[in-house]
Amino acid sequence: MKILVVNCGSSSLKYEVYNMPEKTSAGKGLIERIGLSDGIITQHVGCDKISETTDIPNHKVAFELMTKFLMDPKAPIIESLKEIGGIGHRVVHGGEQYSASVLIDDNVIEAIEKNIELAPLHNPANLTGIHESASAFPGVPQVAVFDTSFHQSLPPSAYLYGIPREFYDRFRIRRYGFHGTSHRYVAGIAVDMMKRSSENTNLITCHLGNGASITAIQGGKSVDTSMGFTPLEGLMMGTRSGDLDPSIIFYLQERGYSANELQDILNKKSGLLGLSGTSSDLRDIEAAAENGCENAIQALDAYAYRIRKSIGAYAANLIKVDGIVFTGGIGENAIKMRERICHRLENIGIHIHQDKNREVGGNPGIISKAYSPVTILVVPTNEELQIALDTATIINPEDNS
Repeated sequence: MKILVVNCGSSSLKYEVYNMPEKTSAGKGLIERIGLSDGIITQHVGCDKISETTDIPNHKVAFELMTKFLMDPKAPIIESLKEIGGIGHRVVHGGEQYSASVLIDDNVIEAIEKNIELAPLHNPANLTGIHESASAFPGVPQVAVFDTSFHQSLPPSAYLYGIPREFYDRFRIRRYGFHGTSHRYVAGIAVDMMKRSSENTNLITCHLGNGASITAIQGGKSVDTSMGFTPLEGLMMGTRSGDLDPSIIFYLQERGYSANELQDILNKKSGLLGLSGTSSDLRDIEAAAENGCENAIQALDAYAYRIRKSIGAYAANLIKVDGIVFTGGIGENAIKMRERICHRLENIGIHIHQDKNREVGGNPGIISKAYSPVTILVVPTNEELQIALDTATIINPEDNS
């Protein structure tokens, strides 16, 4: 069976086809600048690459372009649209309704619509992807894989905020967490690498990219995570501030900043970019730090400190930690940052092996010293494969058990 994985954004469409149950990618593509006259589609099949710049006025045209490229004779991913046996969708917000991936029906669509108020930038685009997929592939079953579902196992002590209870009851304000598909995927791979069972393994997974979050996983279930009601909470990120004193917002409003300006600043002009004054890209900041830029040095230190502090807090709550997992663009590739983070964590049994850390690159590997009570792993994430796995299992559980 071939599974089409769709990640539909407001102005982009990512897609990939997986052969199941082999778990191999048949090819993938990206459509950018939807809504503009100079839209771009790029498709990769093995070593082959094809691309085209064209007018892509809306998502309907984008999906028509995708189906055309899927069967492009220069680099075909499939020979016929009938080969697609299921479609898996990344959906950002499932609210409290869904703790697992689910076959899409009218009730699921209604729930995604209900949660638009919690994810106004993402859920509408995700819904568009579902509707356009139904039109392009009539009768093909579709599955929703929610970013939030993995974190629905959080206890109230972890997801409730210290604000009047009515805000949760009336407005559903609570910690939801995000990056759940990534945390779930790398946790499963890590357990296999450690030759353990998830039921008796506690992990702290660090998804570090332009967006960043940490999750505490106990017995295969998320019990705490750093992102909250929105992805703005938690760690300092590429352009997001992460945690800060809420009174700072009121202080700045009194000095003339509007709510919209502050939202833009905290989401797009803060974090590594804001502190360093150099870039949101860790590689640029590390280069600046090597040249003696004090702002860059402080940004790197603050970034590592926040992550290290979160690891320590989660370790205290888990009591026993068996593994620390690094994933995401920074987690997988930033050798020096992994060393910065693990420095001073030796007192809780986290001992990084510097040579192994340098040698692993962005490949899966164990980078802890042999005597380290806590195993440190680098695990490249693959949310698309996890979506394909969920989709295949839900559509045809007997063949993918």
